[in-house]
Amino acid sequence: MSTVTRRSDNVFSYPPNLQVLDLATLVAMYRERGAVSKANPGDYLACCATGKLMKEAKFWFGLNYSQQAWDTLLTKNSGGYPLTEVELNILGLIKAPPYHPIDKEFIAENCGIPPHLAIMIIQDLKKFGYVDEDEDGFHITISGEKALDGICRRIYEINFIPEMLLISHDERFNQWYKSGRGPKDKQEQTSLF
Repeated sequence: MSTVTRRSDNVFSYPPNLQVLDLATLVAMYRERGAVSKANPGDYLACCATGKLMKEAKFWFGLNYSQQAWDTLLTKNSGGYPLTEVELNILGLIKAPPYHPIDKEFIAENCGIPPHLAIMIIQDLKKFGYVDEDEDGFHITISGEKALDGICRRIYEINFIPEMLLISHDERFNQWYKSGRGPKDKQEQTSLF
């Protein structure tokens, strides 16, 4: 059980039923996030945060935000990147992995969204300079650590600790983080004695 207490829900979040979307729709909605959507002539869009009507809005997975509402959801040190709890989980698993080197599949399976979307987010985090990948695996950059702490401070009002991760609800969490051995690790050779 997590020892941290959630303090705010004032962050971007992916819809909880993303799994109902086909892959093409999911990719399109992900790529269009933050794009400006304009109302048809004679129509208006409503900001989901303020309820105000407007002619132009920023798009987020079917929701519309005024520029001011969008800006209030951006977290400190995000550089304009719309961070969610999913990015918190991805960056957190890279910063404090339950085993070394952590693989992309484990991250995708343990961040709370469909794996295809998680892979796209990992690629974007690399492009944005938050994550590096080399032959030794994934590494969080200095700007990635700052962005991670920014989203953690918004939600929990403290810097990142592993108990904030979605995986912390798994009963094996303490074992993984105490032993440093991951769920796929096996002994190299069986002891005969």
